[in-house]
Amino acid sequence: MLTLFLVALASATLLPGGSEVWLARLWCTGEPAMLLWAVASLGNILGSLVNVALGRYARQFQDRRWFPVSRHGLERAERWYRRIGEWSLLVSWAPVIGDPLTVLAGVLQLPWWRAILLITLAKAVRYALVLWLAEAWLAPLCR
Repeated sequence: MLTLFLVALASATLLPGGSEVWLARLWCTGEPAMLLWAVASLGNILGSLVNVALGRYARQFQDRRWFPVSRHGLERAERWYRRIGEWSLLVSWAPVIGDPLTVLAGVLQLPWWRAILLITLAKAVRYALVLWLAEAWLAPLCR
């Protein structure tokens, strides 16, 4: 279970990872689905909140030459985020785009309670769906 938690946490940060495979593997071994769902969700939510915190912290360095985004790029991202809104965090579960969305939420100072609520909803539904798919497709292969 600790491995699942750590993989889920790491895969929610900007590090690569595939927590769904770990979740399905542990489900196949007979681990309780609700426990797996809770552990994976918690790890992934906390990983995304690390991204939000990093975004909040990084904002103070926006005027430094080495900052990875130009002022123009940051302004463009802010316009996009204001237009799409905080609801974009509902796709924070998605590969490739999810992690940058959580960092952007931090950079743009989204209130913590909103970030937690939206990220929790997205991640919990994601892992519930993974477990449902495991039950539907993997059950004959695992048990």
